[in-house]
Amino acid sequence: MRESLRRFRRKPAFTGCILFLVVLVLNIVIQGWSACLSGGVTIGNMLSFFQPTALKSIFMTNLPFILVTVGQALLLLVGQMDVSIGVQIALVNVVCIMVPQEWGTPVWVGWLVAMLAAFGISALCGACCAVLRLPALLASYALTYLVKGINVLIMDVPQGSVPKTYWKPYQSSLYGLIGGKDAPAFLKFLDYIPVAALVLAAVLLIWLFISKRPFGKHIYAVGTSQRNAFAAGISPVKVQMKAFLIKGFFVGVAGICLTLMSASGNPLQCEEYGIKSLSAAIIGGMGWGGWGSLSCGVFGGGFLVLIQNTVYYFFTLLSKIFTGFSVTSYWQNFVSDIIIFGGLLMTIVTAKEQRKTLQQGLKAQFKRGEKNVQ
Repeated sequence: MRESLRRFRRKPAFTGCILFLVVLVLNIVIQGWSACLSGGVTIGNMLSFFQPTALKSIFMTNLPFILVTVGQALLLLVGQMDVSIGVQIALVNVVCIMVPQEWGTPVWVGWLVAMLAAFGISALCGACCAVLRLPALLASYALTYLVKGINVLIMDVPQGSVPKTYWKPYQSSLYGLIGGKDAPAFLKFLDYIPVAALVLAAVLLIWLFISKRPFGKHIYAVGTSQRNAFAAGISPVKVQMKAFLIKGFFVGVAGICLTLMSASGNPLQCEEYGIKSLSAAIIGGMGWGGWGSLSCGVFGGGFLVLIQNTVYYFFTLLSKIFTGFSVTSYWQNFVSDIIIFGGLLMTIVTAKEQRKTLQQGLKAQFKRGEKNVQ
C-alpha cells in the first residue's frame, strides 16, 4: 500500500487528484450545510450533493467542458494546443440544430455532419500546427475567428430545438432510461448514475483502447522530443495529426452533449472553453509535451467545475447565516478565479519537483547499471 502511494505521488496526476478530492469534500460539506439550514438537519440534506437531481445536473451541465479538457490534455501531450476548441463546440452545436431544421433530415444525420465538421476543423488546425509548423497558440487563436464566422453564417441568431425523445434520455439517470417508475424497485440505485456519466465513461474507454496501441507510446515520444522520435522511426507529423483528429472526436461528442443539454443552438457560446480547458489541464498535472495523462484532464476539469459549484453554495450559505447578505456573480467569479490561480501555481511547482525527482531516480539507476557492468 505504501509503495503504491509512493508511486502515485510521482505521477503527473497526483496534484490534480488531491486538488479534486479536497474541493469535492468542501463541496459536499458546504452544500450539505446550506441544505440543512433550509430544510432541517437530516441525512438527506447533509448528503444533498449525492441526490440524483444534483448529480444529474452536475454531469449533464459540465460534461462538454470536461470532454474538451481531456481533448486539450491530449494535445499538450504531443506539444500542441488549441484555444479555438470552445468555438468548435459551438460549431458542432449549430450544425446539429440547422441540418435537420433546414434540410429536413433525421436528427442523427445532423449529428453525423456535426462530427464530420469537428474532424474537419481539427484537421485544419492540425495542418497549420503540425504540417506548416505555425505556433499553436497563434494558429488556433486565428482559427477562433474563422470558426466564429462560420458559426454565424450557419446560424445568425440563437434558435432551433431538439426533440424531447433525444434530450430527455441524456438529462436523466440510468434508472430513468430503463423505465423510471415502471422499472423494478430493486434497480432504484441506478437513479444515482447519470446518463452523462456513462457517456464520459464510454469516451474514456475508447481512449483506453486507443492508448494501448503503438500510438499511445508514440505521443509521449513525440511530445518529449520530436527529433529523437523521428530518429526512432516515428513520424511526428502523423502522430500530431492523429492527436488533433482524436481531439476532434472529443469536441464532436462534447458538442452533441451541449446540444442535448440546451436543446437549442447558439453560434457564440463556449468561446471561453479554450483558455479554461487549457488552465484545467495544467491544474490537473499536464505539462508541455510528454508529461501527463488524460486523467489529468479529468481531474483538472472536475476541479474547475466543483470549485465554481462550491463557491456558489458558499455564498448561498453566507446569505442564509447573515440576513441581508448578498453578492453579485462577479464576486463569485472573482473568488473562483483566485482559487483556480492558486491551484495553477501549486500544480506547476509540484510538477517541477516531480520531474526533478524522476531525473534523480533515472540518474541513480544509470549509475547502478554502470557499476554492475564494471
